[in-house]
Amino acid sequence: MLGRPLTVLLALLLCVVCTVAHAADLYLICNPNVSISAADIRDVFLGDKQFAGSVKLTPVDNIAAQALFLERVLKMSAAKYSIAWTKKSFRDGVNPPPLEGSDAETLAYVRRTSGACSYLTVADTSGVVVVSKY
Repeated sequence: MLGRPLTVLLALLLCVVCTVAHAADLYLICNPNVSISAADIRDVFLGDKQFAGSVKLTPVDNIAAQALFLERVLKMSAAKYSIAWTKKSFRDGVNPPPLEGSDAETLAYVRRTSGACSYLTVADTSGVVVVSKY
């Protein structure tokens, strides 16, 4: 059985880890040639808004920050998001956003892809436009 000081230390450590993980900032970003508002993000990532003026929008999911994005921005579970895209694909023939594996990969994709929009948990947003911060 653990001693009381060790139990308290483990509980405090768990609280710190949970607080740090929950306190991460989330940056919604787009390629510089995209002009959209924060209110448009939900429609972009659910396939309901596909153009910003004459620019074809290309949302991209960031696996490293997807859970945070779904919770804070779209306010839905991963299962509900997947179901929404399955329905959209069959109904409208629109493909779900491609996946990038990290903040660095996502940032590079958005920088080089005209019309790209995504989200990051890092503050290095050089070369892209920050649409909103959560």
